[in-house]
Amino acid sequence: MKFIIRIILTAILVLVIAHFMPGVVVANFTTAIIVAVVLGLLNLFIKPILVILTLPVTFITLGLFLLVINAVMILLCTQIVGGFAVASFWTAFLFSIVLSISQSILFSISNGDK
Repeated sequence: MKFIIRIILTAILVLVIAHFMPGVVVANFTTAIIVAVVLGLLNLFIKPILVILTLPVTFITLGLFLLVINAVMILLCTQIVGGFAVASFWTAFLFSIVLSISQSILFSISNGDK
């Protein structure tokens, strides 16, 4: 149940961020849910491989290269999900930062009852 709530919250965040950020287009709420699921799967399966492969660069940049990996995950999601588009790498970079911060805040609020 917690997984479904996180997917729905992420989908709402994707819609809200896309509404305010130029260069990000989400067709509808169904597309946002698909984006949330695909991002979750990409972060589960592909991101760990990229993190391991880029470990030296990540170490040298003190972890900041992980932001680039997040942007690549967003761009990969745009290739997979129809109805979701991001204009450029820098838009994906900013989108991933805003989405990560928003998710952290929202998930900490929603799980605050523990």
